[in-house]
Amino acid sequence: MSEGYQIGQIVTGIYKTGKYIGEVTAIKPQHITIRVKAVLKHPLQGDLHAPRQSDVLFFHERRALALNEQTNIPKTQVKLYEDEMPEYYESLKNVVDDQITELKNTDSDWAKQSLKIFESLKKEYFK
Repeated sequence: MSEGYQIGQIVTGIYKTGKYIGEVTAIKPQHITIRVKAVLKHPLQGDLHAPRQSDVLFFHERRALALNEQTNIPKTQVKLYEDEMPEYYESLKNVVDDQITELKNTDSDWAKQSLKIFESLKKEYFK
């Protein structure tokens, strides 16, 4: 199915633990390059190799990809997007607010550390 993508098509793609809507800008043997246009899921905070764990060597801050940032996504993680395109900052605000709400309702050290990062990111994202 990924063989049918064309430059200019609008797709969703999963990059690390985030999910984005973007425009196809290049097609490579194993990847599709997209230009980010909206955020559907914000990346999780912490160590990618120890998801939802707080007792790790370094608890990483994971930012969403920026508007018009280009990234390579494995072809298996790309799907056509046919709904209305949300505005980037509105989509980012919605996913950040949703993540903060979810974290406030989760009683774990990982959630508490993630919540601190999201509160800080929210201030940076929406200056």
